[in-house]
Amino acid sequence: MTEATEQKELIKGKVVAVQGPVVDVKFNSIGEMPDMHETINTVTFDKRDVMLLVAEHLEGNIARCVSLASTLNLQRNATATASGETLTIPVGDELFGRIVNVMGQPIDGRGPLDTGGKTARIHKDTSKVEMDMGGLSTGKTEIVETGIKIVDLLFPVVRGSKTGIIGGAGCGKTVLIMELIHNIVEEHEGACVFTGVGERIREGNELYYEFEKAGILDKIMMAFGQMDEPPGARFNVILTGITLAEYLQATDREVLLFIDNVFRFVQAGAEISTLLGRTPSETGYQPTLSSEVGDVHERIKGSVSAFEAVYVPADDTTDPAVVAIFSYLDAVMVLSRERTQLGLYPGIDCLSSSCSNLNTGVVGQRHFDISQEVLRIFTKYDELRRIVAVIGVDELSKADRTLYERSRKLQNFLTQPMFVAEAFTGRKGQFVKVGETLDSVEMIIDGRTDDKAEEEFYMVGKLS
Repeated sequence: MTEATEQKELIKGKVVAVQGPVVDVKFNSIGEMPDMHETINTVTFDKRDVMLLVAEHLEGNIARCVSLASTLNLQRNATATASGETLTIPVGDELFGRIVNVMGQPIDGRGPLDTGGKTARIHKDTSKVEMDMGGLSTGKTEIVETGIKIVDLLFPVVRGSKTGIIGGAGCGKTVLIMELIHNIVEEHEGACVFTGVGERIREGNELYYEFEKAGILDKIMMAFGQMDEPPGARFNVILTGITLAEYLQATDREVLLFIDNVFRFVQAGAEISTLLGRTPSETGYQPTLSSEVGDVHERIKGSVSAFEAVYVPADDTTDPAVVAIFSYLDAVMVLSRERTQLGLYPGIDCLSSSCSNLNTGVVGQRHFDISQEVLRIFTKYDELRRIVAVIGVDELSKADRTLYERSRKLQNFLTQPMFVAEAFTGRKGQFVKVGETLDSVEMIIDGRTDDKAEEEFYMVGKLS
């Protein structure tokens, strides 16, 4: 540490105003003013440490800060010490199986973290992140095989891509996420970072024990900024998660980054913007919406493949926050309640979903042709389904009836027995390679399985 930093650490100011999570700290001169995103430490009268992040510089040598913890019992004129650096968190393999908050402090009740002094800053210039990407940054498109048939066939995951998962409660989002983590960890010897942004404490607690039960907890790092925390914590915890993913990326590992829920990050940004007194845009969101969403997504690159749960308010996909998030996603998987009620897991609605990686330059001509034929069959099935509900399947023409039956078989075949759900389904989990999925789907499309009953295709791996 340089002398200049040590000197800056000793600079003290005074708290002059506390308005909820927004705290104003006054310094003696303009030369003592801390930089943007710099941390300032203060203590409440009941001896609780509170960390503040500088958000704005006001006239009169006042730094307007956003608190990362509750400001209850923080008094006026309390001493506030500028640290001289931006928020740094501990990084290292010691974080596997642990839960930390936005400041990198353990919140799982399993004792302190000792990473041997290894730390990383969570705020970085996105233009410089490229240099820290580790050996897996090759610049060419590489597909990450997930072993989940419907994902590999219609929503291929490219290393460094971003996939949005949309779905309400009870649609199987958690099971799909856990299966993806399991397969990447087991088959690719990768690692995972799970970032809970503004989620309920119950959800985080349940997820922790589900990971433990599935035996994959020791390959997962978790960072939570939960619903009961100030907006500063919920807004910045996404950067904490990305920083952990960047550490894993530098160690040449396949990295999965899960963010649940990225919409809560935007909401926290809107709260902070309002508290800081900024005039909202016409739509009611913060004027900095695009840059905030952009800065986060520009950090996700290299060998980090991101899966983001996205809440869509009132199912309105034209909502400005949703539009801003979607513009950075390579694929959007919509989980359908109707499919899950029919027992079709994973319950992805193929026709409502989309994937930009599904082109010949990425997956090859054969894969592309098969996937397009599958989507064509599903589109026709959607029309025939309504007709069958009225007049019955026997009234269809021979060609339509054949297509209808093949579609039912395809629909059943794209279900999958999952490793993390073995205890519930009683079926052994299956990892299906992309080539095996394509061969099996081709058999169904070509009519080589027309003599088999559709029940034989339900919850199986590849077709023999």
